[in-house]
Amino acid sequence: MDDFSAWVGRSETREDIATQAPLRGLAALLDHDAVPDILPPLGHWLYFLPDARQSAIGEDGHPRRDGAGLLPPVPLPRRMWAGSRIEFLAPIKVGAALTRVTTVDAIKPKRGASGDLLFVTLRHDIAAGGVPAIREEQDIVFREPAPASPAPQAPTPVAPAEPADVVRSVSPDPVLLFRYSALTFNAHRIHYDRDYARDVEGYAGLVVHGPLIATLLMDHALRSAPDLAPRHFAFRAEAPLIDGAPFDLCLTRDDDGVRLWARDAAGRPAMRAGLA
Repeated sequence: MDDFSAWVGRSETREDIATQAPLRGLAALLDHDAVPDILPPLGHWLYFLPDARQSAIGEDGHPRRDGAGLLPPVPLPRRMWAGSRIEFLAPIKVGAALTRVTTVDAIKPKRGASGDLLFVTLRHDIAAGGVPAIREEQDIVFREPAPASPAPQAPTPVAPAEPADVVRSVSPDPVLLFRYSALTFNAHRIHYDRDYARDVEGYAGLVVHGPLIATLLMDHALRSAPDLAPRHFAFRAEAPLIDGAPFDLCLTRDDDGVRLWARDAAGRPAMRAGLA
């Protein structure tokens, strides 16, 4: 694989306004009536949305990686948001002027069971009205093409589901996925183009967005403890969740804070998260 170390340290600065309209959309998506006047935890994902011109969009719906932007020209075609580590430093009020500085923190090639992988870590530093408000490290993983004819695999043994203090079931459908894609201007075709998701990227159906699962887990925690004031949140995707297959949001408390995870219908964890 090519050496992309020259991209480490590159940065870009973007500006936005914490308008209320996206928060109304998120409240509707999460089945809430009230619209907050302070961004809820993870609400910053509704701003600094991608704005590449249509002529710059590649086959997968993301901007083409031609080396002209922040990301290197990675030849591996499949992309996913693998996880994040987020610090909430100060509240962000509706109407605040936002600035985000994004820096390429690390680029690491790896070899996995499915072939070559490239992990890119981006650091986002967000200020509201000039005051540091959020610091996030985001991991993006690029992967090889899906095999044309995947070899049949033996069923994975499923261990008993991990016990949880509070469980809520979610039934993801194409409408939920479309609304979240629209809310975040996410054009990745695995979330709305079933033929592409199945025939090109090798999924069983439409893929539930990683940040949507993380947002649902955060919402699950806040519903369980409305007075919760998160200082730190981290999540890691472990397996895809597919539309039409219900999954559970799980929460348990321990001495270190709140543990959260999403598990599929077979009880297998698809995402794990921690909240302090």
